[in-house]
Amino acid sequence: MKKDDLKSLVTQMYENLLESINNQENANKEQVINYLRDAIDDISTISNDKINSMEHTKSIFDNAYKEIANKSISSYKHTNQNFEQLSKIHKETINDWTDTTINVPEMTKKFNDIQLHMTNEVQKANDIISQLSTQVETLERNSNLDSLTNVFNRRALTNHLENICSKQNLKYELHLLVLDIDDFKKINDTYGHIAGDKILIFLTNILKKTLRDGDKIFRYGGEEFILILNRIDSIHCKKIANRLIELISSNKLIYKGESLNITISIGSTTYHNNDTPESLIARADKALYKAKKTGKNKICTEGIDGI
Repeated sequence: MKKDDLKSLVTQMYENLLESINNQENANKEQVINYLRDAIDDISTISNDKINSMEHTKSIFDNAYKEIANKSISSYKHTNQNFEQLSKIHKETINDWTDTTINVPEMTKKFNDIQLHMTNEVQKANDIISQLSTQVETLERNSNLDSLTNVFNRRALTNHLENICSKQNLKYELHLLVLDIDDFKKINDTYGHIAGDKILIFLTNILKKTLRDGDKIFRYGGEEFILILNRIDSIHCKKIANRLIELISSNKLIYKGESLNITISIGSTTYHNNDTPESLIARADKALYKAKKTGKNKICTEGIDGI
């Protein structure tokens, strides 16, 4: 990574840290320490020969800030629940005292004061939860990375394809592949969603290790991914796809002592002059549908001459 890239990365990290502090009503030292630790962990996993763009790297810190916000929401929700429970108990206590023959006006007044104080605290907690939830939604919209797999997300895909299609006539071949995990719902139903998440991470790790630096990986939604391979002919594109199918089906994920096997189906197409993002994805989807219907664990193509 070049010196300018490092400076840009540190600047982005600094700006995100300041933003996280400004958006916390009661920021503290521990939050800053946690952010810096997360940042160190993220930087240590970055390989110089695996960075597609500085935008990808900087987005990691947006996700770190998002994690801080999520933790804050969880904390405030827990506090809110406690206050609501206490409020209920105190209210019941007041009613019990009112129903007895013993009249203790001063005690009732104190209980009422406590009740009012806790009600105000609950409202404050609700307001903070709402604000933090809005911040997380904004971060989700603005981030280009999928928080689970750490590959590009659907928003990044839309921007990338719009940029490609705006050029109309490309001077090189571009292939788009839609990849779908076979019978993923059955895996989730059998082993649970945590196992499903681990499979998604397992899959993306294979993709990252197998594809070239210039190729792009996007999580399209659920168990679907889109791969964009640049400057490659149709024959080599199909070889890469078959290589991915072979690697994924032959590797096993061990989860709670059990060996999980997955297979994938792939639909592939190539960019045509005057394509739109919608038409490009639609052809790949059509090819994926053929792969699913004709046996799965295979690749089918649509709109590719000679294959």
